[in-house]
Amino acid sequence: MRKVKSKFRFPAHVIAIFALIAVFAPSRIRGQSGIAGDEPFEQEFLITAYYSPVPGQCCYVKGGLIADRILNGEGRIAADGTEVYPGMIAAPPSYPFGMVVFLPGMGTFKVHDRGGAIQEIAGGVHRLDIWAGSGEGGLARALTFGVRRIKGTVYPKNSKAPEVSFALNSLPAFFERLNPFMPEGGNFLSVRPQFGNTGPSVELLQDYLASAGYSLHESTGMFDENTKRSLESFIKDYKLDEPSERLTERTAAFLVASVMRAKAQDPVSGFVEKGSGKDAVQEAQRILRFLDYYSGRTNGEYDSSLSGSILKFQQDYGLVGTARDPGAGRIGPITKTALRTVWNRELVSRHAQDLLDVMRVEQVLLKRGEIFERFLAEGDGWSEVKLLQKILSEKGLFPDERITGYFGPVTKEAVANYQISEGLIESSGEQAAGFVGPRTLHRIKNGKVMEFYKKVRGEGWKVL
Repeated sequence: MRKVKSKFRFPAHVIAIFALIAVFAPSRIRGQSGIAGDEPFEQEFLITAYYSPVPGQCCYVKGGLIADRILNGEGRIAADGTEVYPGMIAAPPSYPFGMVVFLPGMGTFKVHDRGGAIQEIAGGVHRLDIWAGSGEGGLARALTFGVRRIKGTVYPKNSKAPEVSFALNSLPAFFERLNPFMPEGGNFLSVRPQFGNTGPSVELLQDYLASAGYSLHESTGMFDENTKRSLESFIKDYKLDEPSERLTERTAAFLVASVMRAKAQDPVSGFVEKGSGKDAVQEAQRILRFLDYYSGRTNGEYDSSLSGSILKFQQDYGLVGTARDPGAGRIGPITKTALRTVWNRELVSRHAQDLLDVMRVEQVLLKRGEIFERFLAEGDGWSEVKLLQKILSEKGLFPDERITGYFGPVTKEAVANYQISEGLIESSGEQAAGFVGPRTLHRIKNGKVMEFYKKVRGEGWKVL
């Protein structure tokens, strides 16, 4: 399984790239004044990349889908109404939509988009933003791309321009660049990898399949035919009516529950027949009662009631035909294995439902605005800051009268104290202190979700 480091650290290069993306990502600003002349000319560019966030990613650069869409735009339609495609760029307002720009070593691009910071900057350098794709791959390319300074050629609208020529796979995607944004534990129930995908979500799926005993190959990070077959086998064994070409919420819950049960001991430690030890017989009575085959006492006595219960189980699962068949009414190696399989499947099903209920609570709380999905830092003024302050106030870490919605020094100190109390950091001098990043955000959300989940368990869904 994927392991999460106990200390959260942003590498320096990631912090720099993160800051640049936050500043330069398109915010869909229209307007164009045009560039004079009909002849191509050379121009110095400062170039970054942006992406289209989609549901079911392993992680988001700002903490959640909505926050990343605010940063990058919806990611489907550019400012001029064009659907996103490889080769489109965001350029300053002086570049008319449809203008072509050639960048040596990269390709030929066409202007379709705008951005608040995509302007002509000091020193005659112009900003450009390249669309790097969707989902985890697009985010990895954008982070890997960083910031580049390139001298390119601009083709005014009336000049003879080359055709757009750019392939997304020409931009490397180092998926390890996503690690600093990964929620604690990988957030497996929220990812939705599909056949043909690559990236951390697929690796998580492959790790869970392997841990559950369904590995047909090594982890590759590619949702290929082998991964699909492994997933299909798991779905079949647990009798799930779910597709195998993509990971669904229900299948993910069963995988998590299955991994948690992977090393469970057999419910019956030995064979059960006349003359068997009391402990083994009591184990058989308990497991058969759990599976609704036995209603007698747990007295450790092998009698006709227990024998009949074992026979009914064997017949239901095609292990014997009649009471006269060899092994009928007794627990030998085959029946013992079958009992473990059925018992384990039932426990996995129950735990999977618990996980799905927790997810349902989280979705309700998100919709009601009682939890949030955004990384927060000193200087922020998002609405989520006020919610953060209220949550910290409930824990006695923040004064009620200071709830303003502005993330100042008092809020930073309160976040650091929360992190120390939760064991996320050891002291306020650490780099992550006072910053609501992936681990802190996950811990805050999870605490609130489990608080309401316990109420649901005790009082029913009406409490929501």
